[in-house]
Amino acid sequence: MRNRPIVQLAATAVAATFLLVAILGFVPGITTGYSDLSLAGRESQAELIGLFKISVLHNIVHGLFGVIGLVLARSVVGARNFLFGGGAVYFVLAAYGTVIDLDSAANFVPLNVADNFLHLFLGASMIGLGIVLGKKAARPTARH
Repeated sequence: MRNRPIVQLAATAVAATFLLVAILGFVPGITTGYSDLSLAGRESQAELIGLFKISVLHNIVHGLFGVIGLVLARSVVGARNFLFGGGAVYFVLAAYGTVIDLDSAANFVPLNVADNFLHLFLGASMIGLGIVLGKKAARPTARH
């Protein structure tokens, strides 16, 4: 891990965080309203740390996102693609959560206002990491 470009390390850290969030979404106490955790949909009243609405589907998606990120982080190109692509997905999810009626059937993930802000932050952060750290990885290094 030490000799890996920083973009790979960043993608690994982001992916591992998604895996951790997926696991924590199934832990009573960290997930408030755990008894109200549903498979999917706005009916789920469970919230991660009492703030972000979650469902079983939401947790599984976080886990899959983490696994995909860990696989892609094994290469520089994969790490950049994970950060850019994942960031784009989170921008789309933030936009989706903003335009739908959160009380409608369209809110199948489920999402709330806190999720929308988090997804916007994740989208910007992941793309920013991909740009800044991806450029560093692309630069040729001098050999001594």
